[in-house]
Amino acid sequence: MLELIRQSFCSHVKVLPEAASVVFGGGFPREDDPTCRRAAQRAIFYVQRELEIAGDSHNPAIVLCDRGTIDGLAYWPGPLEEFWSSLGTTLEIELGRYDAVIHLRTPAEEHGYNHQNPLRTESAGAAAGIDSRIVRAWERHPRRFIVESSAEFLDKAARALEILRDELPECCQRHVIPALRDRRRPAGPDVSHPSSA
Repeated sequence: MLELIRQSFCSHVKVLPEAASVVFGGGFPREDDPTCRRAAQRAIFYVQRELEIAGDSHNPAIVLCDRGTIDGLAYWPGPLEEFWSSLGTTLEIELGRYDAVIHLRTPAEEHGYNHQNPLRTESAGAAAGIDSRIVRAWERHPRRFIVESSAEFLDKAARALEILRDELPECCQRHVIPALRDRRRPAGPDVSHPSSA
């Protein structure tokens, strides 16, 4: 999806990588005990924050995040209040960092869930559970859009790009890639972090 976004929009749009891929791809221990899971989520949180700072550094019109700082709630092995206290922040502060949130629902196994990404270790069932927890974690955001899973990836992608295009400056809204130009709007209704500049 991020590659489609990069192709679809102009240089005013900054697309950030997924913090968890940066952390785990760089060799951070990925153990299943609670101490290591908490350490990993704190590391991902801080990398996400720093990625967003770097993304804002050249005053883009909008910064698009693959994930947001609140996603860590879905992976935290303990009380949710402990997540915030260990990071020295609150849900309200983190919600305020994002002007809009686009949640792309995890595909079911029959809709293309796969393990082609070597950093994706969970089963389709476990991924669905995490996805539901992420939906709940962001439910208080005032501008949240949910894009349901689809048997056709391009339908889902077209809907997400349509939402993003509405958030962008006019010059960026005119960009479109040929594969999505003539697709019909899918039925039905993650995370953008616009620059503060």
